Amino acid sequence: MDKVLYVAMTGARENMNAQQVRANNLANVTTTGFKQDFEQARSMRVFGDGHASRVYSMAESPGTNRAYGTLQQTGRDLDVAVANGGWLAVQAPDGTEGYTRAGDLQINAANQLVTGSGLPVLGVGGAPIVIPPAEKIEIANDGSINIRPLGDDAVGLAMVDMLKIVELDPATSFKGTSGLLRTNDQQPLMPMANAQVRSGYLESSNVNAVEELTAIISLSRQYEIQVKMMKTAEENSSAAARVLQLS
Repeated sequence: MDKVLYVAMTGARENMNAQQVRANNLANVTTTGFKQDFEQARSMRVFGDGHASRVYSMAESPGTNRAYGTLQQTGRDLDVAVANGGWLAVQAPDGTEGYTRAGDLQINAANQLVTGSGLPVLGVGGAPIVIPPAEKIEIANDGSINIRPLGDDAVGLAMVDMLKIVELDPATSFKGTSGLLRTNDQQPLMPMANAQVRSGYLESSNVNAVEELTAIISLSRQYEIQVKMMKTAEENSSAAARVLQLS
């Protein structure tokens, strides 16, 4: 394959991947606790005959912007925003432990405490949290879950569990395809000391809609240029083949 054509094709391919990442960010601009994804590709030299300046695009593992979103007050008892750089531990669909900043919690039909997307929230012991029937549920600043049992006339609240909140090292964790943060070795982390949450608040997405729209427009223009390069390279190749046939 002509090297110029190969360079243009790989560039167009990674450009399309980048547009998908940016479009996904834009689609999640209002998703609670969502973290912006970065598209990543690097230049690799094309070895062989020809100029050393010829390079192709090679995709790399995407990065994640872990900056905090803004806190939005909801006043809802089961909404929590994790503070101090912590991450809420949940049970991923494959049964392993994952981490999120989405604190829009609710109670499902099995009396489990789950996220807005239905993932079971884990307690400090690593098991899903089950909430007994209760008249009132409160989540304290330290992550402890207190209830007033249904039909109980007692004034005080009883603690049933504590949210498992962990601290993630960016060097040893990554964002999986499900949107959850994972550790590189897939092993559960220990709860962090002095974990803090704010009840009645939610953390917004950290995606900047204007930034994403601007990036998508820029990527679209780059893609058009790369398509033109492919067409020019193909025309040049065909012309060179005709010259060889006539000689």
